[in-house]
Amino acid sequence: MKRLLLADQDGWRLPAFRPGAHIDLHLDGGLVRTYSLCNEPEDNRRYIVAVKKEANGRGGSHYIHETLRPGQTIGVSVPRGGLEFADSAMNVFIAGGIGITPFVSAIRTLERQGRNDYVLHWASMGPPSLGDMLQPALSAGRVHLYDTRRVAPPDLGTLIRQYGDTAKVFCCGPGGMLDAVEALVADWPEDRKHIERFVAPAHTPDPSVKPYRVVLAKSGREKDVLPEIGLLATLESMDADIIVSCGGGICGACRTPWSEGPPIHHDRVLTPREREREVCVCVADCAGPTLVLDI
Repeated sequence: MKRLLLADQDGWRLPAFRPGAHIDLHLDGGLVRTYSLCNEPEDNRRYIVAVKKEANGRGGSHYIHETLRPGQTIGVSVPRGGLEFADSAMNVFIAGGIGITPFVSAIRTLERQGRNDYVLHWASMGPPSLGDMLQPALSAGRVHLYDTRRVAPPDLGTLIRQYGDTAKVFCCGPGGMLDAVEALVADWPEDRKHIERFVAPAHTPDPSVKPYRVVLAKSGREKDVLPEIGLLATLESMDADIIVSCGGGICGACRTPWSEGPPIHHDRVLTPREREREVCVCVADCAGPTLVLDI
C-alpha cells in the first residue's frame, strides 16, 4: 500500500470535496485513474489517496508504485461525488481490504461531527493497512475488524439484518462481497444503499436500442450513434472533450451534462437527481432520436 500526499505546487488551497469523494490522477502515457480521497474535507491544503499495487491491474497502480517519485508534478481533477449519510437511521459501512478507502474520509467526518449513528465492519487479510487514519473510531468501538487469516469473515446477511429495516448500507470491496451485499439489498430503496466498485462489470450493449443522433451543443458537431458502435466510441471518434477512466460506469469521470434525450443510464454512481442533468457517457444509451450533450 502506498499513500500519496498531493498538494498545489504554489501552496494554494485545493477545491473542496464531500466525504467519500474521488479524484482522477492523470499519469504518464495517457493513464487516468480514479482514487478515493482519504483525508477530511476540512483539510483543504492537501489530498491523500491510498493505492494498492495490483498484480493484474491496468497499469495505474504499477506506475504509482514503481515510477512516480516525490516532488513529481501530475495532473489532478477536481473532486467529484461523495456519500450521503442517513440522518435518522444507522449508517452501516462494510469494507473488504482496500475497499475501505471510500469510507475513510466519511468516518473521519462523522467522528468530527460527534455522531454515533454509524458502524464499520472491515475484513482484511492481515492487519488493516489504514487503521491509523481511523483511530478515533477504533477507540470509540465503532469499528469491527476481521483478520480473515485468523477468523471467518462476517455473515453478511446476519450483519445487515441486525441493524433493522431503516439502516443505510455502504459497501466496497472484492467482487464477491459486493455481489452478495447487492443481492441482499436488491429490494431496498436507492437512497438506503451505496455499492461502490473498483472494477467495472462488463457492459453488454442493448440490442433493442435504436440508432440516434448525438449532438455536442458547444461545438455544434453531431454524429449518428449505432448500437453496435455505442456512444463512447462515437464520442471518441468526434474528439469530444470527455475524460474516461473506468469505461464501465463506476467512477463518474465521464459524467457529462445533457439537455435533450433522455439518456438511458447504465452507470452505478449517479443519483436519481443527478441523472436528471448528467449522464456517464461511457455506458449510456438514448431513449429518443437525439441526445444533446452540453460539451
